[in-house]
Amino acid sequence: METAELFRWVLENLNYWVVTVFMAIESSFIPFPSEVVVPPAAWKAMADDSMNIFLVVVFATLGANIGALFNYYLALWLGRPIVYRFANSRIGHMCLIDEEKVRHAEEYFKKHGAASTFFGRLIPAVRQLISIPAGLARMKMGPFLLYTTLGAGLWNTVLATIGYCIYQFTDLKTTNDVYVLATKYSHEIGYVLLGLAVFVVAFLIYKARK
Repeated sequence: METAELFRWVLENLNYWVVTVFMAIESSFIPFPSEVVVPPAAWKAMADDSMNIFLVVVFATLGANIGALFNYYLALWLGRPIVYRFANSRIGHMCLIDEEKVRHAEEYFKKHGAASTFFGRLIPAVRQLISIPAGLARMKMGPFLLYTTLGAGLWNTVLATIGYCIYQFTDLKTTNDVYVLATKYSHEIGYVLLGLAVFVVAFLIYKARK
């Protein structure tokens, strides 16, 4: 199935199961945009009452946790050399992963500690990979799930809010149109969140050194 056909199928069959499965895929190393899932699902929840917008966020976050756990245990069991070997392989490149991205995620984790699991969920290109250095570092499961849930929950709330606003303030009639518009806004919001995350981390580091 081609990517366009897969996107079309998801947009035409949105329910809690589809939201959970494809957000788990999005949260793993398999490239799949969350904008295809959450904003259209939130818009649909407002448009025809087939879903509840709050449950859309809950199931999207559950899916994100499943994908994050997959990456965590993959890194934990395989170890650093094999993870980097996979990143340099043809399959890794097909999944839009390379050594530079994994190293960037690992360095981000080392610099900012456990809180990077939270902030990393808000940053484009780091979001899907931040669980890998957590697994390599053998981060405790309790804090890992807590920070992952909070970060993924916040991002999914942002995406659901975009879907809600599109329903309230536009006259779009299809989930595909919602996905296209949500992609534009989510990228802009993602950069704002990135700036806020950098500011908060810098502030915490400053306070710790003081």
